Amino acid sequence: MAEDLPLPASQRFPALRTPAGQPTDALVESPVIDTHCHLTFPDFAGRTEQVLAAAGKAGVTGAICIATGEHDAAEVMALAHKHARVWHSSGVHPCYTHLPHDLAEIARCANSTKCVAWGELGLDRAHAKPDFTLQIPVLHAQLQLIAAMPHGDLRARLPIVLHCREAFADLLPILKQSGIDGSRFVLHCFTGSPADMDQILQAGFMASFTGVCTYKNAAALREAIALCPVERMMVETDAPYLSPEPVRGMRPCEPAFVAHTARKLAELKQMPFEDFHTTINANTQRFFNLPVDAFSPR
Repeated sequence: MAEDLPLPASQRFPALRTPAGQPTDALVESPVIDTHCHLTFPDFAGRTEQVLAAAGKAGVTGAICIATGEHDAAEVMALAHKHARVWHSSGVHPCYTHLPHDLAEIARCANSTKCVAWGELGLDRAHAKPDFTLQIPVLHAQLQLIAAMPHGDLRARLPIVLHCREAFADLLPILKQSGIDGSRFVLHCFTGSPADMDQILQAGFMASFTGVCTYKNAAALREAIALCPVERMMVETDAPYLSPEPVRGMRPCEPAFVAHTARKLAELKQMPFEDFHTTINANTQRFFNLPVDAFSPR
């Protein structure tokens, strides 16, 4: 239906502006990648092509589509193989641990040539369901699967995307116990406190930030961001959730919106955007082992 079509980029991204306040068509000269989104969610049904095209116009040159369980691992894999600038992960999200999950299928999808990470996996106390006691054994099982990958298997070197909400005290000891090198982990959608940031930095993790950092009520998060070296940062949308200012409240959030978040992070780190985006692109390319041309304008 016509009303379901997205608005033109000029209407949807009116706040992409130069420091002087003049509108700019895109961030193509300063490309970034959305390192965490869920393009197979119902919010994007039937319009993935349009969403990716809009992202390209906003200077977002690629996206990593994140799996949440066996129910969508094959779907995100298929989407990634359909689009040159889309990659994927494979794993069981803690909020889907109540669903059937076959780790052999998770491992099969992780063997894809477009798979760049395990996950997202972790723990979540923010939601009443599924029961927390269901999440822990699934987390252990996934970490054991990852740790047991033979040295010569490419999956043995894949990074790991972490989900953690209100469960730092539970999650960090489990990750340490796994024996997996901390430099392989990224805590996606970091919204924790400065103390939480200190813990993940000490553990060797990367931190990835969403549009939450643009919200007026996120003062504690901005304090945490001030502690995070730029070399340990990445940027994401977590689309369809968490649209940043100035499009906060717009649903669904889309990969194109990550450009707003990237500019806000550069502002918070008091860096020229060109310098900031060069560093986070290098972080993203290195961490996910993406091809260098992933960042060239589309």
